[in-house]
Amino acid sequence: MNTVKLIYDSDHHVTAVKDPQHKIISVDCPHTGDGEEFSPANLLSISLGSCMLLSIGVVANRAKLDLSGTTVTVRFKEVADPFPHVAAIHYVIDIPHHFSAVDRRRIENAADLCPIKTNIGDNTEIIVKFRYAKAEAA
Repeated sequence: MNTVKLIYDSDHHVTAVKDPQHKIISVDCPHTGDGEEFSPANLLSISLGSCMLLSIGVVANRAKLDLSGTTVTVRFKEVADPFPHVAAIHYVIDIPHHFSAVDRRRIENAADLCPIKTNIGDNTEIIVKFRYAKAEAA
């Protein structure tokens, strides 16, 4: 089992420490803290986006597809009604290479099968858009 220690630092700030590597992430509340660090909603969005990208990477490595330079842009919408929650997360996955329809299906299925995605409730809409480079003329 992996362990991360969360420490409440005061003033709506939390430090997350992953041991034994001692990797640190700072978190604060955008509504009551400074809003300068990652928010819990940022981390949720990052977690899913990273999981999708890593899942795509596994499939790409097996199929010997070059994903270098791929980026994911994340936007999310929080709402307060009927309770405070992340209502929607939008991902744009920019892949700067051209792939066949079969390879695109592999890539997109890998993102859809990301295990973190199954842990997000039905009250959060997840929208994923893939953008691939255009095929070069022969």
